[in-house]
Amino acid sequence: MVNCEGRADTRSGDRRRLVRRALTSVGPGDGDGGGGGGEEQDHASRLWHVTLSVSGKPAPLSEVRRGLEQLAHDHPFLLTSRYADDHAEIRYWEEARDLHDAAAVALRLWGEHRSSAQLPPWEIVGLEVIDRATYHQRVAEGYGPPPAHPVGVHPY
Repeated sequence: MVNCEGRADTRSGDRRRLVRRALTSVGPGDGDGGGGGGEEQDHASRLWHVTLSVSGKPAPLSEVRRGLEQLAHDHPFLLTSRYADDHAEIRYWEEARDLHDAAAVALRLWGEHRSSAQLPPWEIVGLEVIDRATYHQRVAEGYGPPPAHPVGVHPY
C-alpha cells in the first residue's frame, strides 16, 4: 500500500516499517502506453484534457460569470470557461495517473466548489476526458475543440 506521502507501508509482525519511494518526472512521451511497464511507470502521472458541461435553471449572467471566475481562481489549471444563463462548459488540463482518476476529479469539481465559488445549483450533464496525444491529434486534424478563446471566462 502506498500512502499519500509516496511511502510504501509494510508490516512485519507487530512492527510497521515505512519504505521511502522516489517519485520521477514524466517527460514527453512517457506514460503513454509505451513499453517498460515497471512499477514507477505504473504510478506516473499524465496530462488529460477535461471538458466538463453543466446546466440547470437560468441564473443571472453576472452571477454565473462571477462564480466561474472564482472557480478559475480556486482551480488554477482552469483554461477556459464558456457560459450562458442556463449552461456552461469548463475546459482544463488535469494531471492524473489514469483516465479514471482524472474523471473522478472532474466529476467532483463542480460540487466541491459550488458553495465556495457560489456557482449555480446546476448538474453535470457531460464529461469528456482525453489524453494529451488524442487532444493534439484532434487539433491537428481540424476536428478538435472549438477555436480557443483567450484563457478565462467568456460568454457563448
